Amino acid sequence: MKLTTVRFIIVLITLSAIFSSCGDGFREGDQNLVFRYNEAADITSLDPAFARDQANTWAVNQLYNSLLQLNDSLVVEPCLARTWEVSADGKKYTFHLRQDVLFHDSPCFPGGKGRKLTSHDVLYSLQRIRDPQTASPGVWMFNYIDEKAPFETPDDSTFIVRLKQPFPPFLGILTMQYCSVVPHEAVTFYGTEFRRNPVGTGPFRFGMWKEGVKLVFARNSHYFEIENGDTLPYLEAVAISFLPDKQAAFLQFMNGQLDFMSGIDPAYKDELLTRQGELNPRYSARVNLTRQPYLNTEYLGIMVGDDSKTKASNPLLNSRIRKAVNLSFDRKKMIRYLRNGIGIPGNYGIIPAGIPGFNGTHSLYDYDPARAGTLLAEAGFPKGKGLPPVTLTSTSDYLDICKYIQFQAAEEGIQLNIEISPPAAVKEMKAQGKLPFFRASWIADYPDAESYLSLFLTANFCPQGPNYTHYSNQTYDALYKKAMATMNDSVRYRLYGEMDRLMMEDAPVVILYYDEVLRFTRKNVEGLGSNAMNLLTLKRVRKL
Repeated sequence: MKLTTVRFIIVLITLSAIFSSCGDGFREGDQNLVFRYNEAADITSLDPAFARDQANTWAVNQLYNSLLQLNDSLVVEPCLARTWEVSADGKKYTFHLRQDVLFHDSPCFPGGKGRKLTSHDVLYSLQRIRDPQTASPGVWMFNYIDEKAPFETPDDSTFIVRLKQPFPPFLGILTMQYCSVVPHEAVTFYGTEFRRNPVGTGPFRFGMWKEGVKLVFARNSHYFEIENGDTLPYLEAVAISFLPDKQAAFLQFMNGQLDFMSGIDPAYKDELLTRQGELNPRYSARVNLTRQPYLNTEYLGIMVGDDSKTKASNPLLNSRIRKAVNLSFDRKKMIRYLRNGIGIPGNYGIIPAGIPGFNGTHSLYDYDPARAGTLLAEAGFPKGKGLPPVTLTSTSDYLDICKYIQFQAAEEGIQLNIEISPPAAVKEMKAQGKLPFFRASWIADYPDAESYLSLFLTANFCPQGPNYTHYSNQTYDALYKKAMATMNDSVRYRLYGEMDRLMMEDAPVVILYYDEVLRFTRKNVEGLGSNAMNLLTLKRVRKL
């Protein structure tokens, strides 16, 4: 009997076990064939055009491929494109596609057999994201393309993209799940139901989906990637459950009913981790912990636009007072006691650890109450005397951190009032520029520091853009233009560093910490890996 036939029978047996139970209906011998994880946040769509949040992105990443992909070091590597060239002026990208890629078998194709991928599929998929009828949240990715002649398909294996001006992070953007390639036949055949009938080229293909209960993917036996002579993926299936109670999911993980858990909830943080953020020794025989930087910067934003109506009542419009706030609390203690050591103290700039441009050697705002007092005195408020209180707006999730800052800042004479609002309200007011002082975070969409530095461009003032602080500096804007005009990475990273230091000297933000990815796996799982984008990739996973 051929190996592919054996595998097909195994998959049928495994899937039938999954179908028959809302729990883990696997027989003892089947468990090493299936990777199981829980998604507390519900998956809303398996259409990559709507891969906006982590839950959707993780699922989509198993089903589809893009032209390019990231490795665990966030280096751009070939995927559907085997090679590519960038023109000397940085405006033309030519991709040469693999010719051995097949779409998953599907009723949308004649005879139900998946056909070969061509450059016309790439064109269709990217044009579909741009189409207003699709209403994809990923449409912003094409702000950089040449509107007159954005794409070209000279032949079935060549795809060309033209930009209106150089944008060095563009290759990173093309690794995003929005850019996954889909066949037009599937979108036409399924219509609005394509969201739950995905057809891609990825390592796994769609199995079944009982929404809110169980989602199953099966191994794609025609997948094109090979590792050490073996065809990927190694697993036969992926099973995703949807327990909303994170503590219940934690118990399932500890009981061996789940293979993987990402992040940590306050409900079991102290049980699983030590104060130093290490795995509790009592679990070391059953669980592995992988930890690394995550491209997420948590910060306090300050509206620094000069509004004469608020200048007298808002002392944070004075840069000396903003710097004093930055110096008034101990971030290292905050991480140790409030987050069990998870995260890197935000004593540097907006660019987080784990990405080129991060300044991890020159600390800008270490805890320094004496210097904070000097700055307050220079601003005309010795020991905070006469300084009006300021209101910090946050969500309840960060109340403990806000109270910690409130307590320490008060010791220096800075009075903070904390206002707790629903997340949706904070998001809307922040986007409209209606919050003078607010807690926020920024997670990179693509692995380039430009994603963070663009938050402070004059051209990006909210509500049209993401500059929620209305920070404006002509030198900063000029450095940004210079960085985008060079294709030399080392020169660009140096310019990024200059921008970061310049902005932090003006202090429109108070950096709290740079987040970290925590991944817990059972001891029999290998090959999962980890990356600073916190992208879940299962094609190299084995269960021993």
